[in-house]
Amino acid sequence: MIPEKETKIKVGDQYFNLGIMGGTFDPIHIGHLVTAEEAWQQYDLDVVMFIPAGLPPHKSSEHISDSEHRYMMTILAVINNPRFQVSRFEIDKQTPSYTIDTIRYFLNLYGENTNIYFITGTDAVLEILTWKNFEELLDSCHFIAASRPGYSLEKIHKTVGLHYPAILNKVHLLENPAMSVSSTYIRERVKAGKTIKYLTDEMVEHYIYKFGLYQ
Repeated sequence: MIPEKETKIKVGDQYFNLGIMGGTFDPIHIGHLVTAEEAWQQYDLDVVMFIPAGLPPHKSSEHISDSEHRYMMTILAVINNPRFQVSRFEIDKQTPSYTIDTIRYFLNLYGENTNIYFITGTDAVLEILTWKNFEELLDSCHFIAASRPGYSLEKIHKTVGLHYPAILNKVHLLENPAMSVSSTYIRERVKAGKTIKYLTDEMVEHYIYKFGLYQ
């Protein structure tokens, strides 16, 4: 049974390294999973929390699948990995999903000794100065910027770093060859009647076909 409330994860009385991976997950795919696993290993994370967005502020709700479908696909994709968990926080709050609200929630849940690493894409980091309460956000957590191989932080340094130098010590690069896969690509293949095998978890693939998503 999936718990309706968050379950606290305790690691003795020491600092707790929490990875947070947000997104619409429509659907979750191999790129998300490989990124989370690599972040867990490289940055010594205790757990990676997947957080499906409820009402993404920059996307129309008319163009994304029902939140319960996205939540269940995320559960299915990570259920066999003890290092991964899924939170209903943004789905249940019924208001737009701003990153700062999510970070505040988990700092309150686990305590201020928690080290939070927000896992996102390099493109998102380039827009971070437009995010709600971005200064508080940068003070509250680190960012793991997932990118394709060969990408460097130079672009972030020359753009975001030029206007807000404090970000340079808070953003860490994570190369991931699976980043070429996208949710949009998977939706398009389903609509065109093409296979999506190995682009996402097998149980997620079956779920998509069972409920006729993206067709």
